[in-house]
Amino acid sequence: MTNRLRTDIAEEPEQEVAEGKKEEKAELPKNFFTSLLTEGVISKEAATEMMPFIIFISMLGMVYIANRHFAEKNIRGIDKLSKEVKELSWDYKTLKADLMLKSTQTEVARQVDTLGLKEPVDPPKKIVVTVEE
Repeated sequence: MTNRLRTDIAEEPEQEVAEGKKEEKAELPKNFFTSLLTEGVISKEAATEMMPFIIFISMLGMVYIANRHFAEKNIRGIDKLSKEVKELSWDYKTLKADLMLKSTQTEVARQVDTLGLKEPVDPPKKIVVTVEE
């Protein structure tokens, strides 16, 4: 746009109409939102003034959705780990019970009997060593 005198600007629309050049305005499609913005409660100026707030609210919504997904992912991970802990606890209890069974005197005697070792029947004897000076 160049700087022009006011008289030149005022004469232009008259010249265009005289020459048959009509400036056609782009027509908006008729739907709820365009009718609300053009002739409804909210004007175009008010809508443009509200744009930063609308962008802020939409960003807040996206952060809320992302936070929800993150929380659900963490909950699924916690559930998976708790199931694994339960399973490992059952394994521990089973192994502990097996060890307790295998470490009893009768079970040890039965296991070493296959190697040819026998359980002593005589009680142990005390050995006394005297030291002479």
